[in-house]
Amino acid sequence: MAELFTEDGESIGFDGCITPTARFVSKVKSVRFLGSAVAILRAIAGMVPPGQSDLNPNVNTHHTLVVINKEGNYRIQLFQNTPAQFHGRPELVEQMTEELRQLLK
Repeated sequence: MAELFTEDGESIGFDGCITPTARFVSKVKSVRFLGSAVAILRAIAGMVPPGQSDLNPNVNTHHTLVVINKEGNYRIQLFQNTPAQFHGRPELVEQMTEELRQLLK
């Protein structure tokens, strides 16, 4: 994953960590170009804990990336995770988890 970042790019996990401890399953939801060299990518992700085969819905996340085109290759300038807690709406947590589970098959 590191090779996708710019030399001075950053990755901030929703728990404050820099390196994830679980396997990510992700799905790109949208890409919006802000110009010929900059884009914002939105995705959702879930994590499969080490030694397990199913997602942990408690750690679903929204990913937002700012990417820049450097010498013909897009590289990540900023990678931000936001917990997908959907406070008070457990059906949205389950909906996201099911969408991501489809990628495990």
